Parts: sequence; C-alpha cells; structure tokens
Amino acid sequence: MKIALVTPAPPRSRAGNRATAARWSRLLRAAGHQVNVLEQWGADDRPYDLMIALHAWRSASSIAAFAQRFPDRALIVVLTGTDIYRFQHSHPELTLASLDHASALIGLHNHVAHDIPAKFHAILHTVHQSALPLPKSYPRPSVRAVTVCVVGHLREEKDSLRAAEAARLLPAASRIRIIQAGRAHTADWALAAQAQMQDNPRYSWLGEVSQTAIRRLYAQSHVMVISSVMEGGANVVSEACVAGLPVIASDITGNTGLLGQDYPGLFPAGDSAGLAMLMARFESDSAYRAVLTDRCRALALRHTPEAEQAALLAVIQGLNL
Repeated sequence: MKIALVTPAPPRSRAGNRATAARWSRLLRAAGHQVNVLEQWGADDRPYDLMIALHAWRSASSIAAFAQRFPDRALIVVLTGTDIYRFQHSHPELTLASLDHASALIGLHNHVAHDIPAKFHAILHTVHQSALPLPKSYPRPSVRAVTVCVVGHLREEKDSLRAAEAARLLPAASRIRIIQAGRAHTADWALAAQAQMQDNPRYSWLGEVSQTAIRRLYAQSHVMVISSVMEGGANVVSEACVAGLPVIASDITGNTGLLGQDYPGLFPAGDSAGLAMLMARFESDSAYRAVLTDRCRALALRHTPEAEQAALLAVIQGLNL
C-alpha cells in the first residue's frame, strides 16, 4: 500500500514522535509498503491508501482533511502522552474528533484504555516500541560511582529535574551521580539545569546529544530514572530494557503500562523523597538491584524490531483493506 505517515516533528528533530515515525517507516517498507513521512497532509496533496497519524491533537488538521477527502479509506491515529493526559481534556473537541475519524487507534503502552473514553476501546491496539541491543564494545559502568541516567528533553511533562532534586536528599556518603541528556524545551529549563550544576555536585547535564552518545550513556549507567508526570509509553523504557538497564519510574499509567502495575521500582510522581529512597535502596541493596534488572530484562523480548513490526502490521491487516 501507499501509506502517509504523519508526524508533527520536523525531519531533523530528535523528538520521540519523529523517531517513532522514522522507525515505523523502515519497518513498513521492509514489509513491502510505500511510505512517505510527512509533517502535514492537506486535501490537495497526493492520495494514499492509508494514513497513520502520530498525535491526535497536533495532527488534527491532517486527520480531518484525509477523512473528509477519503471517507472510505483507513486512518490510524497514534495516541501520544499529551493526547491522552492533556489535550483530550484541554482541547476535547479537536482531539476527540481525531479519534472519531480513526479506523483504528494505537497506544504505546498497555494501560491506555484506562484513560480514554470507553467507546474507543474496541478499536484500540497496543504497539510496543522497539530498540536495538548495545554493542558489546561499549564501555561498562564505572565502579567508582553509581551512575543514574535521565534521558529526554527537559520539559514540564517529564518533570525533568526531579532526579537532580532527589539526589540532594541522599546521604553524604552516597556515590550516586545523575547524568542527564536532552535538549531544554525552553530557556528557563536550560537556566534551571545550569543552576543545578552550579550547586548540586551530584548532577551533570549534557544537553542534546546524538543517539550514539545516548546509547553509550546507557552502557555506562547503572540505572535509569523516568520521572514523568505524563507519558504515552516512553521509548527510553524500551531502550533500557533491551540494554539490560534497570529502571526507577514514576507511578503513572504511561510507565506502569510498560513496566507493570506491580513493578517494584515505582515512586509517586513529583515525590523527591520517594525517588531518593529508591535510589538509595538501589545503591545499597544488591538483591533489589537484581530484582529490577531481571524484571527489565524479562521485558526485552517484546521490544524487538520484529515484535514491533508484527504488532504494527497486525493493526493494518485487521482493517481488512
């Protein structure tokens, strides 16, 4: 088929939506489909057999235009974290209209159904994002410190400096250091990260770095912290599991939908003391470290490219095109 894959993120962006679109285009092309990745589709643009639109709200104009011009053609809408946890409440008319136009919905974690209207449950499918294993040649973590990585753009949804704040509450003898990678979403976030580095000796901010540098950071880390207050199914969780890197995460549905409701590395979102307690336990308790590591490694098989491709193709095949 000829497929339009719409993402609001521009071509050179390192945003999660763009990475997902690029990866899915490769998986779909490998299955024999013709795929064009677009930022927007209008009624006068070339026709396609199928549209896959990432982001119900940000891609709403493309979704509405395609549905109006081709009411009988399939349209898949991929729900992001801000769609589910922000825009369906702040901009319900536009966001829910995109869901109404959809032939199928894709969520990126297992608990999306908890947070969207019940009338859409019948067309909701889950596709777990994939990651590639780390090269064995990458250097391993240092034994002189316990390295905690935080990966993602610095912004409100990620509660990005929570790990830095939690590190201030650790015992003086702790060897934990926080290394954060990601572009600051605003100048205020950049200033906040720089201020942390000035008076928080446990914290370093790398800024935006390449994917290769991110993967090297995974290899040199002991644990990842995901402190988001809203999350649509972060690909960094997939990357951590495939890398064999244990995770400490905020207790939100976007994280429990990937790690499990009973995952033992959860802390209340926004709770610096709760996060500090888990980081300290990770540092001091080898059995706890092993439990988190084993749980994350056990999830790795569902985050392979083959599994992601099969799940994506199953959604398309289920449309009976």
